Amino acid sequence: MANPAQPAACGASPAAPQLRRVLGLGDLVFYGIVLIQPVGAVGIFGIAEQRSSGHVTLTLLIALAAMMLTALSYGRMAGLYPAAGSAYTYVGRGLNPHCGFIAGWCMFLDYLVIPIVSVVYGAISIQKVVDTLAPGWTDQAATALGLPWAGAHAAFVLWVVLLVSLTTFLNVRGIKWTAHTNQILTGVMFLVIAVFVVDAVRYLWLNQGLGGLFSTAPFYNPQTFDLRAIGTATSLAALTYIGFDGITTLAEDVKEPKRTVPLAVVLVCLIIGLCVGTQVYLAQRVWPDYMTFQTPETAFFDVCGLVGGRLLLNGMAILMAVACLGSALTGQVGAARVLFGMGRDGALPRFFARLNRRDNPVLNIWLIGALALIGALALNYEKAATLINFGAFLAFMGVNLAVIRSFCLRPPPGHKRNWLADLAVPAVAFLFCLWIWLSLPAPAKIIGGIWCALGLIYTAIKTRGFRTRPVMMDLSSS
Repeated sequence: MANPAQPAACGASPAAPQLRRVLGLGDLVFYGIVLIQPVGAVGIFGIAEQRSSGHVTLTLLIALAAMMLTALSYGRMAGLYPAAGSAYTYVGRGLNPHCGFIAGWCMFLDYLVIPIVSVVYGAISIQKVVDTLAPGWTDQAATALGLPWAGAHAAFVLWVVLLVSLTTFLNVRGIKWTAHTNQILTGVMFLVIAVFVVDAVRYLWLNQGLGGLFSTAPFYNPQTFDLRAIGTATSLAALTYIGFDGITTLAEDVKEPKRTVPLAVVLVCLIIGLCVGTQVYLAQRVWPDYMTFQTPETAFFDVCGLVGGRLLLNGMAILMAVACLGSALTGQVGAARVLFGMGRDGALPRFFARLNRRDNPVLNIWLIGALALIGALALNYEKAATLINFGAFLAFMGVNLAVIRSFCLRPPPGHKRNWLADLAVPAVAFLFCLWIWLSLPAPAKIIGGIWCALGLIYTAIKTRGFRTRPVMMDLSSS
């Protein structure tokens, strides 16, 4: 078998379509921050707080450790193979092309569900603002228009359609439009986060003094600590960081991918971890009795209302709508590039590799937009959220194993083996990801298992019972 660090072109045409390199480090960092969302813990705060029995901050730190170690693996593989496709490319070239297809298939489920989750929670957030500012408006509007649905549901459908339409339009315009939009969205997010932190600190200081600001209870409370509960909640809290690997799907859009992509991946994880950790810690201190949440899905909004009144509550709800727009925007473009990478290699039909005159995979973007619209109308927030982690963590485990094989077992020419970086770190990351994946709810494993089975059937037919080796284009020197 050939060294995976030196893949053959396998018949790939020199004229095969390639993306235009126009992005820098700042663009990638903005892209990653918006995709993951520095307010990504808002949606899962109440649910994870109850499932962990008051240890949601601890679960976020555990998930961050797993993501940081895995981010290092993604960065190393991105430096070795600076091509679109992310886990599909890294696992396919680092382990086996058939494994790469399954990794890409699982990651496609991840990126397909990210826009769905984002659109659903974005619509919920918009409706929260509308209900606060004009109670009963949606029911009155639905009655006046003679709609067959209840007012809230009619409004939800409207917000979903508007969000999907907007994200699709921006992505069709091209990757630079997406990058510029991300910069604006990032600025808005950090502004509202800063307001929340200031209001929460002021509230705690005035009501509880120094003891309210500093406590070990969010990290360890001996009265309620339960390791199994921590594991279950961590599998949900990990959703906060899901999407960092989306940065690597833009490896062919980056000017200096071997240096820029690894750095951007690590920076994004650190920034997001600091942001969500601070927010959730303060929210726990402001509202320590997690059993009194009226609606766990919107519990963070209630915390905002307590420390900053209706103005901050509405501001955070609007921010979540904006953040979800950004996450849907970047999730859609990430999914489109996964399809592009797999279509170009022939793992999927070739029409997925088509680019328009702006070197943009427009057909893929329209397809993801249509699937996101259908999924957002068919699935609720919690069901869609659990599916993200199923595909993501399978892909994460594959990439960590690919690092071990590519750098430790079969190092590329000129590479001096380092047992810590090449074996210990990716092995620990693999075990972390395996533990989180095993803690996922059973429905997510069942639906995800069906998705994987469909992928196996497809690739078995495509490769004549795995006897034909899938083609993977050689862009390692790009």
